[in-house]
Amino acid sequence: MVQVTTNVIPTGTTTGPDSSTDSISAIVHRQRTFFATGQTQSVEFRLTQLKALKQAILDHEAAILEALKADLHKPELEAYLTEIGVIKEINYVIKHLRAWAKPKSVAVPLDQFPARGRIYPEPLGVVLIIGPWNYPFQLMIAPLVGAIAAGNCALLKPSELAPQTSRILAQLIAQTFDPTYIAVVEGGMEVSQAVLAEKFDHIFFTGGTAIGKIVMRAAANHLTPVTLELGGKSPCIVDSDIQVEYAARRIVWGKFLNAGQTCIAPDYLLVDRRIKPALLTAMQTAVQEFYGDPAQSPDYGRIINDRHFTRLAHLLNDGKILVGGQTNPDERYIAPTILDSVPLDATVMQEEIFGPILPVIEYDQIEEAIALVTAKPKPLALYIFSRNKQFQDRILAQTSSGGVCINDTIMHIAPSSLPFGGVGDSGIGSYHGKASFDTFSHYKSVLVKNFWFDLKWRYAPYAGKLELFKRLID
Repeated sequence: MVQVTTNVIPTGTTTGPDSSTDSISAIVHRQRTFFATGQTQSVEFRLTQLKALKQAILDHEAAILEALKADLHKPELEAYLTEIGVIKEINYVIKHLRAWAKPKSVAVPLDQFPARGRIYPEPLGVVLIIGPWNYPFQLMIAPLVGAIAAGNCALLKPSELAPQTSRILAQLIAQTFDPTYIAVVEGGMEVSQAVLAEKFDHIFFTGGTAIGKIVMRAAANHLTPVTLELGGKSPCIVDSDIQVEYAARRIVWGKFLNAGQTCIAPDYLLVDRRIKPALLTAMQTAVQEFYGDPAQSPDYGRIINDRHFTRLAHLLNDGKILVGGQTNPDERYIAPTILDSVPLDATVMQEEIFGPILPVIEYDQIEEAIALVTAKPKPLALYIFSRNKQFQDRILAQTSSGGVCINDTIMHIAPSSLPFGGVGDSGIGSYHGKASFDTFSHYKSVLVKNFWFDLKWRYAPYAGKLELFKRLID
């Protein structure tokens, strides 16, 4: 069943129907009707909605944190930084929206004189946002911020695998926006299929590559453009010229954040043979410092469900366990685990891990590491640890990835000024900050002429004018 509830109506919107079981088609139809009124075109309207969204998050903060704890055992600090922290994105967009929304003047060639060129950003219409379960709040709200900023109506489909967060998200949106403007539909596969059967003006999907292909096929039926934020095996390449303690802490934090269930978590470690013993020792120390006994630590998460737990538990057999390896199926607990002596053809090196298991591969020459990375599909993130600028530049030049972070992990996703997205198998399109506004906007080109005078060089008869045309082209 699809649940939609009408509560608080923001200023400027129309009142939606008094119903809690509307069909998806009806929701989309009403959103199209509301969009046609032109109310979302107003920058003031958009700013009002962004501020309302921010306040709603602040008002629901305790409930959001509780839901994330129930779904993923997220520590409060992690949940605040990586989920509630989406407020920083809202603040950034509010600060810059007026400038982004202004039409821009562009130069036009002399043969167009007298004329001027303008580019107008305009909203796409009604957009669909489908979210994942690993950061089930932030990865719904962040693209919604872009959709609102660009002036669209939006339908949100959160993941049913994080049911508590899905529920609080639905309540938050229903209490803040009329469903004729922004609505949430909850449910499993049948709801996802019904949503994808509708025609939208853009689909924004965050999740796995396999489901991304399904979304893209469904979008193709309506020629709907897509943004796909996927994943992949994000490598972490470690040079011998590093600060070992800092590198170890940053790798351990990035890998085991959210129990490894992060699309840009370091998926495998490529480490220079000369630094490997010192780095692994420092990483073991970091795991102990961070979590003590991770099974008892309030700062360590759990696997989302039994299916993923079982899949990850099998991967523990793919190498020599240096750290961790303990499991508890009753709690869906897998300890932070580092694997050594991992064959390159092992399953753990073939698929995205998406859990707290870090395989370690050593190399002698950087050519070996680069060859291994480039033999795999392009990842969403790539990490480089090195003081050597030439080492950094060589990897940047010879590899392709959605984004790169040098001498840290995860943190490149934080600045709203940096577009975030994948390439190849790791995704299509980007968002965050101005990139989010661009993703949910159409840039309409407009050429404006006037009636000052009318040169006849382009009109028939054409006799004797060819040389003039050639000079204009040259």
